[in-house]
Amino acid sequence: MRFADLWRWDGTVDRKTYALTGLIGVAAKHNLDRIVAQAVFHRPWGFWNYWMPLAAPVRITSLTRENAAFLATMIVVALPFIWLGVVMTVKRLRDAGQPVWLVALFFAPVVNLLFFALLCLMPPRQTSSTSEAAPWPGPRALDGWIPRSQLGSAALSVCLTVLAGFVLVLLATVVTPVYGWGLFVAHPFCLGLFSVLLYSYHGPRGFGSCMSVSALSVVLLSLGLVAVAVEGLICLVMAAPIGAGVAMMGGTLGYSIQMRHWNRQQTPAMLGVVLLFAPAIFGMERAARIEPPMLEVNTAIEVNAPPEAVWQQVVAFSEIAPPREFLFRAGIAYPIRAELAGRGVGAVRRCVFSTGAFVEPIEVWDEPRLLKFDVTANPPPMEEWTPYAHIEPPHLHGFLVSREGQFQLTPLPGGRTRLEGTTWYRHTMWPAAYWQVWSDYIIHRIHMRVLRHIAARAEKSAVS
Repeated sequence: MRFADLWRWDGTVDRKTYALTGLIGVAAKHNLDRIVAQAVFHRPWGFWNYWMPLAAPVRITSLTRENAAFLATMIVVALPFIWLGVVMTVKRLRDAGQPVWLVALFFAPVVNLLFFALLCLMPPRQTSSTSEAAPWPGPRALDGWIPRSQLGSAALSVCLTVLAGFVLVLLATVVTPVYGWGLFVAHPFCLGLFSVLLYSYHGPRGFGSCMSVSALSVVLLSLGLVAVAVEGLICLVMAAPIGAGVAMMGGTLGYSIQMRHWNRQQTPAMLGVVLLFAPAIFGMERAARIEPPMLEVNTAIEVNAPPEAVWQQVVAFSEIAPPREFLFRAGIAYPIRAELAGRGVGAVRRCVFSTGAFVEPIEVWDEPRLLKFDVTANPPPMEEWTPYAHIEPPHLHGFLVSREGQFQLTPLPGGRTRLEGTTWYRHTMWPAAYWQVWSDYIIHRIHMRVLRHIAARAEKSAVS
């Protein structure tokens, strides 16, 4: 076999060549990784580092610049070997008469070692197919299923992408459930890529039409999720900026592939790999169970009333008028009133929201300076906009959780008070930095609704 043939998708390879290429590839990759790690980054590198690249588990949101550069370099170094491994595995599957979509096992940790050993032992097998020794999805197996016209292939591509995307959303949110990188990054990227590759099966397509197919697939999927009561409109709007952008990136990659490197010999296998990539990310995130960081939101205003008057409103404020802000009218939970049972440390404060009540046992009662409390019960963070009376997406329960809160009162000259509200919370939606923008903003608006009401009541009380 020529060296150039190692990188081509078409053809077959016998078990001896497959085993020899695999062993040489593993040895070459390990030594290259070791040289890069030690010479460039001054880090040790052994076989166990493939399961744990860093010395200890680290949250991806807490990576230092040095660790991020190290991991990015190791990924770039690995890409040619991944391509070689996938190509050779596809060829060996054809030679053994097995479905080439089994190449997805190449990406499964531990299982891929057993899979490699099995393929090294399986004898060649002749089938009735003249184009390839493997059943669907082999080369040209999709010829009769995909229309040759531009409109027909676009329609089929959009329909299949929406169907596949819907199944993957259910897998991520109901079966796993993980609202993470797989759902918000890998999932839209793979759908954008898949739609363009399927659309261009019979020939190269223009950039504009490829982007249109990619975008239309994501839009119709979003509308479908609302229509069948899987997701609400507000959460889809919040996810849209990152999802749409990543989907366009996938579509752009698909356009580049189909214009320069694409042919029907490799299309079906590549489509299978693309679709199985997102579930693999879901599984890894589920297994990793990354601990989210504790986040803090602090909001402050100045009140034209002394701390004693403000304190009386802080511990248990009266009912707030219905909101005028679009954010709260759109479904985000908003505070209505606060009730207090008892007095001092050990008392229980209930902050009643539009979706239920936060239960807040008092930890610090330093009248009239500091009121600090735990949060032992959280209501749903929002009511979804939906055509149906009520839906319950999993992210409404346990994915945005308040842990602690406090009100701090600082006396100012002239009988005024600086009133600060602070909330400590966690959210388990990734990319964490993206979703923190939304959660911080929402909590800040909730703070302002409460603080302005307290200020108005305290100022009125002080004047009277």
